[in-house]
Amino acid sequence: MRGENGAFLDSWTVWALLSATFAALTAIFAKVGVEGVDSDLATLARTLVVVVALALLLAATGRLHPAALPPKTWAFLVLSGLATGASWLCYFRALKLGEASQVAPIDKLSVVLVALFGAAFLGESLSVANWLGVALIASGAVLVAVR
Repeated sequence: MRGENGAFLDSWTVWALLSATFAALTAIFAKVGVEGVDSDLATLARTLVVVVALALLLAATGRLHPAALPPKTWAFLVLSGLATGASWLCYFRALKLGEASQVAPIDKLSVVLVALFGAAFLGESLSVANWLGVALIASGAVLVAVR
């Protein structure tokens, strides 16, 4: 789990595992947080927390320079932000209506869609074993979610 220069925190796998851990906690905390409130309002509150936390982090580390981003980057980050917002709105609505243990696996079908979109739009290639893994993820997500 060491990165290219041997540093533990330079490994993408460490960050991916941390991401998965925080995503799991997100589902649990959000499920409790949306009880008895409008799911869209809850999404806004969560978004504000993310914005403030990231702004403070960037300011504290001297990296808050939005003008440094080129126009193409802004365009795709705006699209990504809109997709994130739509995803969060749908996710919180799903959590309000369903069980976290069912919603989260279906949400993780995004892994399958990323593989498909990466191949179709980014020219990424996956081996037969990779596609088998994608199929297993899809199957597993459905099996975990079905009651």
